Amino acid sequence: MKKILFAGSEATPFVSTGGLGDVMGSLPAALASRFPDLSVSVVLPLYSSIPEKYRSVMKPLGSFEVPLAWRRQRCDAMYTVIGGVRYIFLGNSYYFDRPSTYGQYDDGERFAFFGSAAVELMKRDGMCPDILHANDWQSASAVIYLDREKRAGNLTGVKSVFTVHNLEYQGKYDPYILGDVFGLGEEYLPELKFGDSINLLKGAAVACDRLTTVSPTYASEILTPGFGCGLDGFLGSCRGKLRGILNGIDTRLYDPGRDPDPERRFGPVRQAGKDRCRSGLCSELGISGDGPLFSMITRLAGHKGIGLAAGMIDGLLDATGGSFVLLGTGERGYEDFFRGLEGRHPGRVRSVISYDRGLASRIYAGADIFIMPSLAEPCGLAQMIASRYGTVPVVRRTGGLADSIKQAGIEAEGSGSGKERIYGNGFVFDEPSPDALFRAAYAAAEFISDPVRKRALRRAVMSVDFSWEKSAGEYMKLYEELF
Repeated sequence: MKKILFAGSEATPFVSTGGLGDVMGSLPAALASRFPDLSVSVVLPLYSSIPEKYRSVMKPLGSFEVPLAWRRQRCDAMYTVIGGVRYIFLGNSYYFDRPSTYGQYDDGERFAFFGSAAVELMKRDGMCPDILHANDWQSASAVIYLDREKRAGNLTGVKSVFTVHNLEYQGKYDPYILGDVFGLGEEYLPELKFGDSINLLKGAAVACDRLTTVSPTYASEILTPGFGCGLDGFLGSCRGKLRGILNGIDTRLYDPGRDPDPERRFGPVRQAGKDRCRSGLCSELGISGDGPLFSMITRLAGHKGIGLAAGMIDGLLDATGGSFVLLGTGERGYEDFFRGLEGRHPGRVRSVISYDRGLASRIYAGADIFIMPSLAEPCGLAQMIASRYGTVPVVRRTGGLADSIKQAGIEAEGSGSGKERIYGNGFVFDEPSPDALFRAAYAAAEFISDPVRKRALRRAVMSVDFSWEKSAGEYMKLYEELF
């Protein structure tokens, strides 16, 4: 039986701050389910913030010493098994008993400990995997420390895969601490140094056997100056081992056919529950149900294209007579803008400046159109979740949005039949401007103004398979190249 060991700084349901946690919580489970002859484990830090209901079912796996430069730190390992996946937690109260997952003054040392502990774990009886699959800069050191072990003649049979979920975050530190904090010799300086810093993400990209991103388009984009975050030239040299594999979503978690309320359940064919979800959402938020119901669930940040939305939303509401709901937090200026939008369109806009998972689910289920105008989006999961609930995505053609959403339209079904066929699963624009977003969103509203076409488009949108089934198969092909 082949063994895969995932390493990452978060995983749903234990701790998650975004897309990385969602992927780490669902991809390993999909692999274990689809390939029963594959042993799948996930290694994570044992944060104090992990809820007690999960900590209470963990069992001890043993304690061991972790070398980190001149330090020798204790690691107390725990584990639990969920859905055929063994989750291993590497504990050290000094590093992981903190008020937040990230943003600590010593994050470099904290995650260096995590990487070193992961490699020390691999040396223990029965723990050595065939492939280490690390994710983002927080576990990049595991790939680098594995490389160091292999140079010393240890763990030579272990291959490594490193996945970049977001290239903007690279783990940059002063070269002065290469030895004192990371415990790496000067021989590693050429591989880690980039500009005036050492760069953990770059080091893992050098050392790994395969380098992946979370969508095919993003894999191409990071080789360009506009998306390469300064590393595009270097990443071009990694082209031969670079792959882009589109993320999936947990379709059991996001399933409109399993709502606790039978009246709210729906699917591609039976859509009455979708209309009831829409009515319920409008009633809950106190907004009109007239016209199309537009929605956004997002961080209010520039790279999410919020400026594009702010530049056209007033005009879109006036032109369509529709309503709008926003859920999210972020930059103060954007928060204030959307609060003000409510006053300009009374009874038609609700801006909820917070994050509420339950409300997010109700928005996905009840809205007609989901707006996602990201300037950059390595993969994106929200457009897939919206699609799962029959809420038509309007997206900019970038990263995973380009790979997952294709322009919708109508064509004749057979010569002279008089019947129409819907193709595509959303509305797409290219130019990063409010006008381009307006045109795409308005086209979506016009399309669904016809009840027959709206029903057909909903069915097309909901019928796209965004499960992990296909993506897990792509990862398995990648692993088989290394076995």
